[in-house]
Amino acid sequence: MKNLKIFLLFALTIFTSCDLDEAPPYLDENAYNDPMSILATLDGVYAGLANYNAQERRLFVQNGFSGFFNTRKQGPNINNVNNRNLFSLKPQANDGDAEAMWLGFYSAIARANTLIANVQDYDPDGVSANDILFKEVVGQSHFVRAWSYFSLVRLFGDVPLILDLPSHDAVMNALAPAKEVYAQIIADCTMAADMMYDGINNNGQINYDYYYPKKYAANMLLAKVYMTMASDEYANAYDIIPDDLLGSNFWQMSYDQAIQVLDHYQLVPDYASLFTLEGENSTESIFELQISQIATNSQMGRNYTPNNYKPGQCFGWFTVGADFYDDHLTTYPGDPRLEGATYMSEYTNNGNNPNNVGNWVRTYPSRNRGWFGNSHPYFFKFANKDITHSNQYDSKNIIVYRYADLLLMLAEISNELGDSANALNYVTQVLDRSGLSNANYASADQATFRDKIMKEYRYELLGEGEDAHNNRRRGFNYFLENIIIPHNPGSWHPLTPNRRLSDGQAMNFNNKDLTLSEDPSQIMFLPLPTREINTNDLIN
Repeated sequence: MKNLKIFLLFALTIFTSCDLDEAPPYLDENAYNDPMSILATLDGVYAGLANYNAQERRLFVQNGFSGFFNTRKQGPNINNVNNRNLFSLKPQANDGDAEAMWLGFYSAIARANTLIANVQDYDPDGVSANDILFKEVVGQSHFVRAWSYFSLVRLFGDVPLILDLPSHDAVMNALAPAKEVYAQIIADCTMAADMMYDGINNNGQINYDYYYPKKYAANMLLAKVYMTMASDEYANAYDIIPDDLLGSNFWQMSYDQAIQVLDHYQLVPDYASLFTLEGENSTESIFELQISQIATNSQMGRNYTPNNYKPGQCFGWFTVGADFYDDHLTTYPGDPRLEGATYMSEYTNNGNNPNNVGNWVRTYPSRNRGWFGNSHPYFFKFANKDITHSNQYDSKNIIVYRYADLLLMLAEISNELGDSANALNYVTQVLDRSGLSNANYASADQATFRDKIMKEYRYELLGEGEDAHNNRRRGFNYFLENIIIPHNPGSWHPLTPNRRLSDGQAMNFNNKDLTLSEDPSQIMFLPLPTREINTNDLIN
């Protein structure tokens, strides 16, 4: 793994950043046709996903737009620009993080397009070592392009669909309807699943030491695409289904893809280990971005470690809404995923000020909610766990897809297909890892199971990049009624649904938490970035 991380440093030096209207990073032809160089070229594609814009900015925007988080970026203030807009589900076209993320994704897409277009000297049906290697590299590029476009279309809706090499004669690109973007995602995923390495070694076992995503990541991505299309309210409202797939049984199609991933991975025994250096590239990881401190391409440890948890800069940009923490605690008291794994509410000061070292730092629920700054627990998954670490950068990888997510997907899909026994089995595997009972599911009817499994994604996967989409893919009304209204002041209290917040409670809430927008024109998609609108004459 460390060799691969160092390899990414080389890749960063040969691939420069691409804007939508810039030429691609053309390299010497050996970079595309020489077996000794082709993996470095592929690493350059993945470096596009691991850079600051496409990684940190992506997670900041996706988490901010989920409705679950508050932020201390720009200060622990309920009215800072991020809390006032993106985190309150009132995104603005001039949001700098969303714009940077947009450019980051299109940079990665440009790199993937360049590799796909230039790798020609191989036989896709060949059995030579070179043919197999080049086929794998092209398959990986189709996967990166599919994943990038799936991220974009879920956040923005209609987006430019760029599949060719950039040209100075055509620097502007019109918006493609979402259903055309989805059609391309399906085509790329299908190609990727056919071309990528299956990870099976000579002993018939999965090769966990192969750190690029295996073909199963493409199957999992395609299952997520079909799950999105399976929700009639979402799919019909936003016209996302390609014409040739209208009327399809998308729950069955998603099952057919997800089941191909089953049993190729394993849950790790210790949930918290997934978010540590020692837990990188585990048996649970299906798609993981390889991060190198040497390449200084990750500021996750600086941005998302609670303030003064360690020496050096750490800002604690993410805190989780107190009511979502309370809901988790009430559902699963004693859950090991709570304090110290997903959340952090108390720790000793290990910062650089000797006068404060050793003092306790506490926020909710370890102290009363006195003001906004101490009213919510820190989000701890992305934190640097080494309390002696003083560098700005670190090497902790970021897991994008993991086996627990796949099991929850299969539980949801099986429930929708009427297979209650398997639905219970899949969710039970996830709960067993944390020593939790499945009693809440054992007698649930289909509708109750559906509501519970949508919450289960939150308890298990909070902050890992899927919350914003999971909250929306069942449609506006589901998002409004199950996340937004129960959270907002003056609505039904989330833990006591038979009464409303009193006027005094609602007023107190407004001083300590964000009120989320209930306007469908704001909460379902991000507006296109101002820069793209101002520089692209083909977008009205």
